[in-house]
Amino acid sequence: MAAVLALCCGTAAVAQTGNLELELNTSADVAGACRLTFVATNGTGVDLTNVAYEVAVWVNSGAVETLMVLEFGALPLSNTRVIQFDLPRLGCGDLARINVNGLDTCETADGPKEVCTKSLNASSRLPAIAFGLK
Repeated sequence: MAAVLALCCGTAAVAQTGNLELELNTSADVAGACRLTFVATNGTGVDLTNVAYEVAVWVNSGAVETLMVLEFGALPLSNTRVIQFDLPRLGCGDLARINVNGLDTCETADGPKEVCTKSLNASSRLPAIAFGLK
């Protein structure tokens, strides 16, 4: 019961921010790839039917290893989703940072919106891998 209340109350607090929160939550090495787990919370005030961002992946040497699109799909208002992405041929220990390079898709039932760029807040729980807008 306490876990349900914590989840409910945590989501309500984020919902009031007006932000689209993307958090790099965990990383794990899996069969020839680094698996990244993101938590996405839509507190924008708008149901998002399809969201995707292009990101740049930087390795410890300072080089950009790859550009890729992270497709988060539908993010209903005030809901939290957990999404995983695998980075093939990379170990998690090789990653230094991931930067949001640009918006790929931001759709609502009423068509494209700018809310996905205006309200984006990106953060990381991982001390070894930064995730952000810069």
